[in-house]
Amino acid sequence: MNGSLHSPPNTVDIKLKRGSAGLGFNIVGGVDQQYVVNDNGIYVSKIKEDGAAGLDGRLQEGDKILAINGVKLEDLTHRETVDLFRTSGEDVELLILKKLPHQANGPTGSQPDHKSSGSPLGILAVLAGAAAIFAFFYMRHLKKHF
Repeated sequence: MNGSLHSPPNTVDIKLKRGSAGLGFNIVGGVDQQYVVNDNGIYVSKIKEDGAAGLDGRLQEGDKILAINGVKLEDLTHRETVDLFRTSGEDVELLILKKLPHQANGPTGSQPDHKSSGSPLGILAVLAGAAAIFAFFYMRHLKKHF
């Protein structure tokens, strides 16, 4: 059997050196701010291009952070996780569960998809049509009373 017995195959260790602007990414999640339904995990929400994570290139938006410097992030609040990052030192080792290729950025798992099925132009066309119908009936109403 290939691979580690301790980690799922889509986990990676990423070592980053904190730059002048920090590690260069934002996080969401925690027991008090679930980002994914029934998952208290911490997820990468934004990568800053010129930050340590952006320059390294391995950490991606939507990746789940499992541990910082060997400290597991299970059952931590968002604030506790932020504090852990702030006190993690200059060299930071992250255990990451990589986002699967078919997953979109943002919430993963069983959370409902709230994406609109229409394009912005299609939505404008529907609104324009509704306005035209409203105007037609309004004008007919005015003609009856004047």
